[in-house]
Amino acid sequence: MTLTWPSPAKLNLFLYITGRRADGYHELQTLFQFLNYGDEITITTRADDQINLLTTMAGVEPEKNLIVKAAKLLQCYCRNVLNLSKPLGADIHINKILPMGGGIGGGSSNAATVLIALNEHWATAISDETLAELGKKLGADVPVFVRGHAAFAEGIGEILTPATPKEKWYLVAHPGIEISTPMIFTDPQLNRNSPKRPLPALLLAPYANDCEPIARKRFREVEQLVSWLLEYAPSRLTGTGACVFSEFETQADALKVLNKAPSWVHGFVAQGVNESPLHKFRAGITRVLHQ
Repeated sequence: MTLTWPSPAKLNLFLYITGRRADGYHELQTLFQFLNYGDEITITTRADDQINLLTTMAGVEPEKNLIVKAAKLLQCYCRNVLNLSKPLGADIHINKILPMGGGIGGGSSNAATVLIALNEHWATAISDETLAELGKKLGADVPVFVRGHAAFAEGIGEILTPATPKEKWYLVAHPGIEISTPMIFTDPQLNRNSPKRPLPALLLAPYANDCEPIARKRFREVEQLVSWLLEYAPSRLTGTGACVFSEFETQADALKVLNKAPSWVHGFVAQGVNESPLHKFRAGITRVLHQ
């Protein structure tokens, strides 16, 4: 069986850092929403146990790629926990359009898509709850992609509460650089004392990202991009960057600004969606497979 699965981007509509734990991890409050835009992952089931990533990705060794790690993690769980003996192999190809180090969840989304997709390809009937627990081993943002619904995240990002923010249109722009998450979180000037607030209060307040001042200070390209976008609409960093997004009420308004972009701005327009395109796709193919 061969199927091509969506691997959507995400935005952090706001991100506040509320403290730092003794183990060095940061406590936060953030609001995740998916975009109807992202990578595509094509998976072909194999009749053996080989996991093959057929797409080379510059600067990433296959064994360190989250796609391969996710496939092997699921394969190991099926063998050692579920004691399955049937073939659990796959050839995997990715059409990679989301920038790496962009703060829009490319790698985490890829891992989640592989977990969800191989669960279907291999007919292993593992719950999303279990897949999300497995996803935690791959990265803090993987569970929200596995669960497939916009969410308010607390703790170090592991406490997820479903949310339904307005599904606006966004211009997402990339400044052409990668930003290391540890670089942002270890900066001594990072604000780590935002007050904890309940979600209803946060939804009514102006949205902001505590990581943005550090990204703008350290990277001239981010500063230029935010400054340019703010001329047209409310704009801010997503995650730890490097992508910046502007929010609009309509697709036409977002495209109008994108069409004015100078040559150094690389971006796309997409709608925020509260149900992941990955889960919509799975629901559709599940109906077809069981007809």
